[in-house]
Amino acid sequence: MKLTKAFALVASLVIAPTVFAAPATDVSNESVLKQTLSDTLGVNVSLIQSSPVDGLYQVFTDRGVLYVTKDGSKLFHGNLYDMKQGMKNLTEAALAGPRLEMLKPIEKDMLVYKAKNEKHVVTVFTDVDCGYCRKLHNQMQGYNDLGITVRYLAYPRAGIPSANADEMQAVWCAKDPLKAMTEAKNGGNVKAASCDVDIKKQYQLGQSFGINGTPALVLENGTMVPGYQSPADLLRTIEANL
Repeated sequence: MKLTKAFALVASLVIAPTVFAAPATDVSNESVLKQTLSDTLGVNVSLIQSSPVDGLYQVFTDRGVLYVTKDGSKLFHGNLYDMKQGMKNLTEAALAGPRLEMLKPIEKDMLVYKAKNEKHVVTVFTDVDCGYCRKLHNQMQGYNDLGITVRYLAYPRAGIPSANADEMQAVWCAKDPLKAMTEAKNGGNVKAASCDVDIKKQYQLGQSFGINGTPALVLENGTMVPGYQSPADLLRTIEANL
């Protein structure tokens, strides 16, 4: 199996978000490593930095996080865990901050269900046809009552282009997107519409985060939580991650 095929297989199985922009580092052979990874795997490298493991660099790419030896001869793709800290996911910890930076440019396109007494903000990658997404949406008042503001980004599970994506485009471009979202998640048909909101950009951002199912939640500290959680459970999860 060629390395490019092997990487594609692993990347499809492991959740590993990415970073698109980052500060300079003191990695002496950074340009050489970037070129090697680009030529070998076809990935774009945004940052190379020291990892928690001696002798390995942590590399952020548009296909996930890689770990490569300092001479660039060996590579693996996956999550690092600290066995002395209760199996803490070190890869996830390193990615929390970058996720928040990646969300900032797209905040203007989020559909926001704001809590009156806001205490926490959660960003949810959602799909109008997903059963658990609908369950979450139907409990929106419960989240808001607990002080949780919910911000939606589109993640059409059928991909782009698809009828699913077109439906979500119609929601985002509706005169009242919040109302249209409720209608769509209740099985209604939202009139097709076009606007300058880029659903594909939202979907690709979700892909870069490693999302492979909806709903997928990003907490205010950048931690990603896959799957539905009830209002009470989500509040407990948020407080556990403060």
